Amino acid sequence: SSQNLSEEFAEAARQLKKEAPRIQFGKIDVTHQYDLRKEFNIQAFPTVKFFVNGSREDPIDCKGVRKASAFITWVKRRTGPSTVLINSTDQAEAMIKAGDLAVIGFFRELHNDSVEVFCETARDVPEMPFGMTASEDVCANYGVQRNSLVVFKEGKPVHNEMLEDGRQSKLGLTRIIKTFTLDLVTEYNIETSVKIFDVPVENHILLFTPMNSQTFNEIYENYQSAAAEFRGKILFVLVDTNEARNGRIFEYFRIRDIDVPAVRILNLTSEARYKMPADEVTVENLKEFCQSYLNGKAKQHLPSEEIPQDWDKMPVKVLVGKNFNSVIF
Repeated sequence: SSQNLSEEFAEAARQLKKEAPRIQFGKIDVTHQYDLRKEFNIQAFPTVKFFVNGSREDPIDCKGVRKASAFITWVKRRTGPSTVLINSTDQAEAMIKAGDLAVIGFFRELHNDSVEVFCETARDVPEMPFGMTASEDVCANYGVQRNSLVVFKEGKPVHNEMLEDGRQSKLGLTRIIKTFTLDLVTEYNIETSVKIFDVPVENHILLFTPMNSQTFNEIYENYQSAAAEFRGKILFVLVDTNEARNGRIFEYFRIRDIDVPAVRILNLTSEARYKMPADEVTVENLKEFCQSYLNGKAKQHLPSEEIPQDWDKMPVKVLVGKNFNSVIF
């Protein structure tokens, strides 16, 4: 909530006052400050912006940061080095074992395009530690090719991304790394919804199913298998249709009890929805659906009521999604 965020922001300000007094924290109620809202294009609340060198021009947006520790890291990485330089295997191990997640860049040299994109990515992902190394010993110890990024989860490497020719964008790397803050499949609820929308993946696939059904385990395993193939491209979400608090999502997708299990893809930017053509939730059907969507071949799904029997009996015709095109066009 915005109350929590405000408290975390204030806590970050208190801690940084001792460590870095030249970084000022301030808050402003812009309810009636229309000019300020317009000047800084503030459309959502709360909005956090970072002003550099006393200039009002081009402040940096601080998005998706919710904890005091992350605010502090975000600011420190904007005002100093964004990654830790690793010179030994011991240093690397200490970072990998310090928390749940760690990201290390293994490079041939510490000055090239790939390093730059890696450091920029570190600035935008303050929730986890970033290290980089050009040490032959460290690279050999982990058996990692130079110019690659490795995500470690619970002490083990879970993802290796080659950074050849600096082709990956900061957003592309951020997207991949942030997906590891979530499980392969994330169950939708009030707590996880914030995390789901913090990950910058615009394609979400949702499986609607009762979690206590006899076929649930088999369906869930299939769903997880497909999720592993599309990590970083499509976010896999599970919605329990027995949970009354999820009612608004069923309404949004027009899911009825007789439809489940049902699979839909939602593009967050366009709000376009897509329905999996096959009824059975098999690995094969899921992969085919995801791939056809990514290739731009999936057919958009426009949920509609059934056509009323007497839709054309009166002077004003009754239109629903299913007869709109044929009547109007």
